[in-house]
Formats: sequence, C-alpha cells, structure tokens
Amino acid sequence: NLAKFVKRVYSYEINKNFLEISKYNAKLFNVDNIIFKNKDIYKGISEKNLDLITLDLQEPWKVLKNAKKALKKNGQLAAYLPNITQIIELYKKLDKNFKLEFVKEVIERNWIIDERRARPENIIIGHTGFLIFIRKV
Repeated sequence: NLAKFVKRVYSYEINKNFLEISKYNAKLFNVDNIIFKNKDIYKGISEKNLDLITLDLQEPWKVLKNAKKALKKNGQLAAYLPNITQIIELYKKLDKNFKLEFVKEVIERNWIIDERRARPENIIIGHTGFLIFIRKV
C-alpha cells in the first residue's frame, strides 16, 4: 500500500461506488492519510507541488495538462495501462515539459507448484500490462 510510505495521498474517483470501496479498503488496512475526492481528474487537480501522480485510467493523456500544473519540477507521473497502444498514445502526447523515464511490461501467468515442480502452467499464454513512468522537467 503506497499510502503507508508517504505523508498524504489524494485519491480522485468519479464513480461513487468505487470511491466507497476505496474508503472501505483504507479503513480495513488502517490507512488514515488518504483524502478521498469524488472528482473527475480529467477536469482538474486541485493540489499543487505534488511528488507523484499515479493513474489507472483508459485515457491518461487527458490528464497531462492538469498534471503539468500539479506536479513539482522532477515530479513523476506513473500509469498502468493494459495495452501497448495506450502507452504509444500517451508517449505521443508528451510535450517539452515531460520526459519519458521508462516503460515496463508486467506479465502475469499461473504457475504449477508441487513436490517435484515449479514451472509456469503455460509458457505461451499470460496476461500482460504496462507501467509507464514520466518525469516533469
């Protein structure tokens, strides 16, 4: 849980049901430094001088204008995206205020573990996703 390692987290969630689930999870894990906002991050970020913005959105490039205003110099934006075309689209939308740090592929696959084996269940098939890290310059 990222919130356990930082002073404060601001969580923007437009869906009220998801917001309530997030609040429940924070309470369940005794995390009390999250400020929950029922707001659309595409429409703006109230906070300024942020160290990090993390996104799990379908169109994170729509947040770049707001992130530019909210992040401090050398602040980072990290996004999880399920397909590489989204990574490419986000990269294309970066302007001179942002620098791509790196992209990592995250592969999930099932493993067989028993007394004699420890190997992937299926070498070929797996779920993949991508993490992109961008720095405000």
